[in-house]
Amino acid sequence: MDVNTLLQKYAAGARDFRDLDLFRCDLEGVNLSGASLFRCNLFSCNLYRANLLGTNLFRANLINANLCNANLSGADLSEAELIGANLSGADLSGADLSGADLSGADLSHATLSYVDLSNATLKRAKLVDTALNHAKLIKTNAQGVTWVDVEVEKAEFSCVEGLSSELVTLLTSQGAIFVTSQSSPQYQAVEL
Repeated sequence: MDVNTLLQKYAAGARDFRDLDLFRCDLEGVNLSGASLFRCNLFSCNLYRANLLGTNLFRANLINANLCNANLSGADLSEAELIGANLSGADLSGADLSGADLSGADLSHATLSYVDLSNATLKRAKLVDTALNHAKLIKTNAQGVTWVDVEVEKAEFSCVEGLSSELVTLLTSQGAIFVTSQSSPQYQAVEL
């Protein structure tokens, strides 16, 4: 299915577009809110300023995709591949990114408030002026992440890999909550 057919079907009320191959397509500024793009191949797609509010992108391939300034609020991106994706300025409020691979992704100036990053990989991701307020990072791999001016008010960290003790202290001072045990939560900074 090509982009024009996809947009025509969406305009006619269709929402199920699972397993499509949209390799390197140009979807700049499109509205696909509420659509199911379950397991779609969106490798290197241009989704700049796309409205993907509440979209199902479970296990989607978004490697090297341009999602700059996209609206992904409430989207299901669980187990999605976002390696090297540009998510700068994107709104991911309330999105499910559990199990997603965001290795090398640019999340600068992005909003990730109330996001679930459990079991996600953030290796070498760029978090500059990023909002992670109330986010959940449980068993998240954060090795080599760039942390600059990240908002972490009431963000929950548990068993996060790759945080230095200095960073834990800094994040705690900014309102992050570090849980030392899943079975009986104790809120305190942990030495990693």
